[in-house]
Amino acid sequence: MPLQNRSSRTRQRTVLLVVIMVLIVTIVAVLAAVLLANGMKETSMELLQWKGRGTTKNLQEVILGRCYNYITTVNPELRDKDCQKIWEKMQKAFIYKNPCNITIEDYQPLLDLASHPIPCNKSLFWSKTNDLVHRYTKTNHNFLTLEDTLLGYMADGVSWCGNPSSPGINYESCPKWSECESNPSSVYWKMASKMFAEEACGVVQVMLNGSIEAGAFRSNSIFGSVEILNLDPDKVSTVQIWLMQNIGGPPSHLRNLVVFKFCTSLRLCNPTEALQILQRPNRFV
Repeated sequence: MPLQNRSSRTRQRTVLLVVIMVLIVTIVAVLAAVLLANGMKETSMELLQWKGRGTTKNLQEVILGRCYNYITTVNPELRDKDCQKIWEKMQKAFIYKNPCNITIEDYQPLLDLASHPIPCNKSLFWSKTNDLVHRYTKTNHNFLTLEDTLLGYMADGVSWCGNPSSPGINYESCPKWSECESNPSSVYWKMASKMFAEEACGVVQVMLNGSIEAGAFRSNSIFGSVEILNLDPDKVSTVQIWLMQNIGGPPSHLRNLVVFKFCTSLRLCNPTEALQILQRPNRFV
């Protein structure tokens, strides 16, 4: 009998130890889960801080709405474009990513879906004439700016950027170009501008601001650093410059217009060198 009592007590102690160990493991697991949840909650609130305006509210609805309007009203020839897929590719290019590490490759799937041909003799490039050039194209449909293409139409005036932590999109702030060049908007517009230039053919128009004291042509502008370098000499015959004077003054811009041509054969001249004269201060003021 004493042997049986010792055996029984041993089993009881073993059961008790097992119960205690299970309780300890359970408590540790619960505490770990709580700490992890709190840590994830804190991480999700850690938005990177930038100097630019944040992502446009209701960005998805804005992009989809503009896309559908473009393919049904502005350019019905593109009615077969899939706006939902276009938005998905655009979102995938920047969501949950550091907004200073965006590449052209991130946007390539979007470009493949949204790009489309530009009719010859209709391409109109611009620099420092934003308001004027778009008021002009709204009344004169003989020309198209980048903002009149699907890529430009969807993103005009819109801002967006991602964030590595949840919710993946930063609605509070986005980086300016001066903070980092490889931000979502800058990369997007350079990519779209390159595409627009590569599609240009025939006679190409350029509207520049002739009232800028530093000169109408800026080599570091999108036009100077991206678009003019990607014009195809096999497709573009002539580049015609419109120098607009007194921008922001009385509505007599076209009376102050200076038009001249350069590169009647794009193969026979360097466009950038030909435009150097426009960099001279007050050259056309």
